[in-house]
Amino acid sequence: MEIKMDSEALTAFLKSDFPQVGEAFQIEKVAPMSLTVRMTPEEAHLRPGGTVSGPSMFALADVGVYLAILSMIGPVALAVTTNCSIDFMRKPAAGVDLLCEVRLLKLGRQLAVADALIYSEGLDAPVARASMTYAIPPKPET
Repeated sequence: MEIKMDSEALTAFLKSDFPQVGEAFQIEKVAPMSLTVRMTPEEAHLRPGGTVSGPSMFALADVGVYLAILSMIGPVALAVTTNCSIDFMRKPAAGVDLLCEVRLLKLGRQLAVADALIYSEGLDAPVARASMTYAIPPKPET
């Protein structure tokens, strides 16, 4: 399959269509059926004990999967999460960026299924793993 949106196009789309989070994520790598995205945790992402909150890690996985799908199908703003299962496996390192490596397992006309592994930069073992399903809206008839 061919990439339809590169990192520059995805970044521009995220900033224009989702300005509330457009600056929070940086796309590191786009490849066929995979993508890596970075989040630099800020004070709002932390929970007591100085670790990154679960909802912040969910957001990273969700945005990563969304961008991986768009990289393959083009700018479809209404693709939505329909299912997510996330395992928090270890405490992320404090003050360290998180990297989410997404792999699209199935990319159909109506559904996409992906795995997302989240790492604390510099650690070999993932801190979280998410399995996500997205619904892709039908293409408008021409």
